[in-house]
Amino acid sequence: MPTESGKLEMLRQVAVGIATQFGSGCEVVIHDLSKHPDHSIVAIVNGHVSGRKVGDGASNVVMEQLESNDQSPKDHLCYLMKTPDGKILKSSTVYIRNSKGKVSAILAINYDISKLMIVEDAVRELISTPEPQQAEPEKIVNINDLLDDLIQQSVALVGKPVALMNKDDKVKAIQFLNQNGAFLVTKSGDKIAKYFGISKYTLYSYIDTKQQEGKTT
Repeated sequence: MPTESGKLEMLRQVAVGIATQFGSGCEVVIHDLSKHPDHSIVAIVNGHVSGRKVGDGASNVVMEQLESNDQSPKDHLCYLMKTPDGKILKSSTVYIRNSKGKVSAILAINYDISKLMIVEDAVRELISTPEPQQAEPEKIVNINDLLDDLIQQSVALVGKPVALMNKDDKVKAIQFLNQNGAFLVTKSGDKIAKYFGISKYTLYSYIDTKQQEGKTT
């Protein structure tokens, strides 16, 4: 069995092979899950597709794996993603296991099908009747941008701006952030505490208070 470093090197070779086979529109990314989610990308070919590079943070798909801690996740194949600049990607996520069967790395393939979709739309208009519009592809989000999105979601959940929130409102918002992995992001506690106008001590006491409530129900 190859060592973990040897396995990552093998994955790098596979990534280059896949990207070369399918051309510049095919991005292949390797995530090392032993590293912090802020910088899990250890290899990437054709990073211009999503605008990422080695050392960048995990995507939302990787975060879901870290949050679920599923010991036997199924490979996520042939789904749609969207980059911040609007490219539509056909993506597959393959979970790589170590000698103990635990997921230790992720091989992700993201193929830019934006131009193909334009051709598809033109052909469909000529040969078919109108069909119901497809669901909007999920947006690919870097972990460093994910925290801002989660904070906005927490505010929307409470339904009022921070200036009008009472303690219970802030507890609810912060518990949402905790449950959705916001505190996995480096220095997220400082940013969240500042956003909600509370100290870090108060921030973590809100989390502890909510957890204690859950134990007594």
